Amino acid sequence: MLTPQDDLIGHQSATTFDHVDSSDPSWMERLWYTGHPLAGGEVIFDIGLGYHPNRNVMDVFAGVATGGPNGVQHNFRASRHARPNPLETTVGPLRIEVLEGLRRHRLRLEPNASGVSFDLELIASMNPHEEHPHFRRRQGRVTEDMMRVQQLGRYRGWIEAGGTRHEVTPETWWGQRDHSWGLRAEMRTDETHPPVTFYPPFLFLWTTVQFQDRGLHLFLKERAPGDTIYITGEEVSAIGTRPGRGRKLAALTHDITWADDPHGQTVRSAKLEAIFSDGTKKPLTLRALPGRYWLKGGLYGGLDGWFQGDDKGKLHVAHEQWKLDDPAVRKLVRTLADHVIEVRDGDEVGHGIMEYGIGEGYARYAEVQRHPPI
Repeated sequence: MLTPQDDLIGHQSATTFDHVDSSDPSWMERLWYTGHPLAGGEVIFDIGLGYHPNRNVMDVFAGVATGGPNGVQHNFRASRHARPNPLETTVGPLRIEVLEGLRRHRLRLEPNASGVSFDLELIASMNPHEEHPHFRRRQGRVTEDMMRVQQLGRYRGWIEAGGTRHEVTPETWWGQRDHSWGLRAEMRTDETHPPVTFYPPFLFLWTTVQFQDRGLHLFLKERAPGDTIYITGEEVSAIGTRPGRGRKLAALTHDITWADDPHGQTVRSAKLEAIFSDGTKKPLTLRALPGRYWLKGGLYGGLDGWFQGDDKGKLHVAHEQWKLDDPAVRKLVRTLADHVIEVRDGDEVGHGIMEYGIGEGYARYAEVQRHPPI
């Protein structure tokens, strides 16, 4: 079917923009945003949209976690049939607008029963980072073939959760976004609807860090210590400057100290060394802050039988609040989260987020492997 986007140049196949070059139901396109205030590190929001053209579904989520590990996470989710408006990035009361590509995005959630609402503008502060392509086969079938772009920025506007309104200014609220598209590997961790995805031993470490006039993107997957199965990353410069040369990530070492957390895998601090393609070695000292958004709220891995891309009808909306000091909640949300961090690089201090997980059998960090990795 024709959409207004078909009036623009940029077609990549002999069909309209509402079709993709594969009929695989796992093909998806995702927008994701997160932000946090610099002071205290106890608040973080996450916002996301998924477009599943071969499932005729568009779904969204938004959430705010406050009060650190003893606080509350407020969750909002919605899903709609994509057609007859497959490229309109609106689901129920949540809307995402690209005001200026690679520069400014607007995120809005109208007042609703979840108690979460916002009107935010993300203003890019750094040049974007393009990850190395993700490609994987399993038993002969392509299970992942996608690309992802990330960008650091600053927010302005307001956000409300649980009756508390936060005024958001670019000086004090920093964050990041990404945009991915293609075939995405299935992740199922919802134990109420097996089978769950089997993971061999692994380490997963992904982080973005923003300093005043530069940023770092670091992503590492290992099967065993030193046995890298995927690495990508870059040191990026301020928006509008010429991208640096030779600043691509070539290797990343890690020494993680884990918090005494009886309910899950939680990083307390870490020492990283990023080695770049020009030979530069950058030692980094990382400290985890209290703010942490648990990605189960956005259906990562599935929640109570609802998985990303599921057809929930013409329009379906859900919400809940999680008390994060409740052991039952922690068992539900597992490990995968966006964890606010402070990072020291020499005399400079930066802030960002970190995602991580250690699979059982990885030959290091055995002290946390009794907890699920994702």
